[in-house]
Amino acid sequence: MSKRYQNHIGGKWIDAVSGETFENRNPANWNEIIGTFPSSGAEEVNAAVESAREAFDAWRLTPAPERGDILRRVGDIMTARKKEIASNMTREMGKVLDETMGDVQEGIDTAYYAATEGRRMFGHTVPSELHNKFNMSVRRPIGVAGIITPWNFPMAIPTWKIFPALVCGNTVVFKPASDTPLTATTFVEILIEAGIPPKAINLVHGRGSAVGTPLVNHENVDLISFTGSTVVGKSISKSASDTLKRVSLELGGKNAQIVLDDADLELALEGVLWGAFGTTGQRCTATSRLILHAKVYDRFMEMLTSRAASLRLGDGLQSDTDVGPMVNQDQIDTVQRYIGIGKDEGAKLALGGSPYREGACADGWFHEPTIFTEVTPEMRIAKEEIFGPVLSVLTINSFEEAIQVLNNTKYGLSSSIYTNDVNCAFKAMRDIEAGITYINGPTIGAEAHMPFGGVKETGNGHREGGWEVYEFYTETKSVFVDYSGKLQRAQIDNY
Repeated sequence: MSKRYQNHIGGKWIDAVSGETFENRNPANWNEIIGTFPSSGAEEVNAAVESAREAFDAWRLTPAPERGDILRRVGDIMTARKKEIASNMTREMGKVLDETMGDVQEGIDTAYYAATEGRRMFGHTVPSELHNKFNMSVRRPIGVAGIITPWNFPMAIPTWKIFPALVCGNTVVFKPASDTPLTATTFVEILIEAGIPPKAINLVHGRGSAVGTPLVNHENVDLISFTGSTVVGKSISKSASDTLKRVSLELGGKNAQIVLDDADLELALEGVLWGAFGTTGQRCTATSRLILHAKVYDRFMEMLTSRAASLRLGDGLQSDTDVGPMVNQDQIDTVQRYIGIGKDEGAKLALGGSPYREGACADGWFHEPTIFTEVTPEMRIAKEEIFGPVLSVLTINSFEEAIQVLNNTKYGLSSSIYTNDVNCAFKAMRDIEAGITYINGPTIGAEAHMPFGGVKETGNGHREGGWEVYEFYTETKSVFVDYSGKLQRAQIDNY
């Protein structure tokens, strides 16, 4: 019998009022039920928001360095439990153990980084234009943060959002993806163990429409941070505007790797294999386009198809697995639909193209690494996010053409160029329309202390990670101290 898990609301672990639950299953073996979780709704959201609001005053008045010290303890606990957390994450969302270990490590790094920010929280002091007057700005928490996260990085992405929210003095209502509820539950257990006040962190499981929508619409939620699809992000932006919430959206991507004719081809090969097929292509930063110079096309494609064909599919807990399963049947269906679109558009299927259900993969959601060639820039498979192990290869004849092709999409998250020409490298940094550019590295590989996010329809301008995320979770307050002993009317009297 599978274990039954609960929400965490008002400092207690409780079931949904309805008593309804949903199953969490292993995508590598759909017969394995990892656990059952509460299928919650607006009633649970209301209670969670009330709890977070109640805890806000005491938490905001806790000194920021003290809040940071608690997050340091979170990092310590996560370090001690790293292998256990990663193994369970692989069971519930599929990616190989090395990747889930990296996912947990990113959360650990983010914890330690957030702990140090608890001692920084910089404002500014500036001179006043008047005599005997002092000017400064300070940072203040905003209130209750609604956090909505995806399934593909079920530890790293929640830490990107929740650690800064907490260290800045906000309280949290956390709605995780229903495909990865166990990792979210473990994360909240660790936060409470480390010393986060139990009412300051609330966890509500359930479907997006049942939990996410009332969370976004709630009048006592002050900000929303969401990672997911552009379609859902646009809907959240519209709904949140009714209550003038602050909203951070990290949305889709259609990331490209450029390989110029002077590139180190072996290095570029390793980059595109990792970028396209790591996490089975289920990353917002995945390499879904390869923009290849015509002079190296034949040689590179021979190298690429040979290596991609040798990638081993299987359970991510097995040490010889290169590519794990997709997260569920819906993702398989989406990939299959786009493979049909690519064929209909006239692209050539050079490798893969089918679900894989042989041997040990018979009971899971596996899909072959897939490569399309003869792709043109206006094809849908070159412009739309697929979120699976599908790589579209486009051919160019110059650096300038490569940049033009790369920018030919509504997204602008990550990008990559392989070249040994320093001039091309710096021009790429300047001209690529993306929030992230890698030189001689793949499109994936975020670091906890660097801003993460994109341009165009990849988001609304805010950043996760690094120093910039702390600006999202705080309000700036300007403070003026007049010790002149008389009324000074600024510009009226001064000029």
